[in-house]
Amino acid sequence: MSNPLAAGSLSGARALVTGSSRGIGADTIAYLAEAGAKVVVNYRNKERRALQLVDKIEAAGGEAIAIGADLTDPESVRGMFATVGERFGGLDILVMNASGGMESGMAEDYALKLNRDAQVELLTAALPLLAPGSRVVFVTSHQAHFIETTETMPEYLPVALSKRAGEDALRAMIPQLEAAGVEFVVVSGDMIEGTITATLLERSNPGAISSRKESAGKLYNVAEFAAEVASAAVDPVPTDHTRYVGDTSDFAPLS
Repeated sequence: MSNPLAAGSLSGARALVTGSSRGIGADTIAYLAEAGAKVVVNYRNKERRALQLVDKIEAAGGEAIAIGADLTDPESVRGMFATVGERFGGLDILVMNASGGMESGMAEDYALKLNRDAQVELLTAALPLLAPGSRVVFVTSHQAHFIETTETMPEYLPVALSKRAGEDALRAMIPQLEAAGVEFVVVSGDMIEGTITATLLERSNPGAISSRKESAGKLYNVAEFAAEVASAAVDPVPTDHTRYVGDTSDFAPLS
């Protein structure tokens, strides 16, 4: 997949993508770095992968740092942004990509804690570093975005409900963001082939992803969806815009 952003178009910009040591986050941050942005690779426990990505970006002439932070730990998040402030002085792009809730061994309220509470705490902590004219991108799924009007797979329901709650809570912050000159947009996609979520869904419900692919006609892969996320970070759209990636005909619109 070629980079949707022009070389040098983000020269001087500073970007952080949560959950960017692998998958959609890693490809998104690679696109931003290739376009000239200084980037922060955030990881929870995949330090080796994060450092490998930093090395790859630096080898290509870019500037990158890796910072570990558990988004459900406010102190850890504050430490991450303290480092960002020291190294980059601020941020121009924040991509809120990290999410979860299907992992085994987690507490019953983990999905809500990560997908709603941690997202609000993350944006609140980031706000002092976000420069006027900067943009926040929240990444979600059609299954979560439309959960109030369209049923989803039972295995995904806790994630969908918690991500929708997170989206609603973040949208409630828009007046505060606008007062600081910060834009907020949402990217909603269908199930993405090759992600951890798709793998876990297929494991718990064999055939779920192939069935969804047949219904949708096409499912984006990681690189394709990441290109859409990277574009959403810079495209000239109004605050509160939602970028729909892939077919939405099977989903009822929210009232």
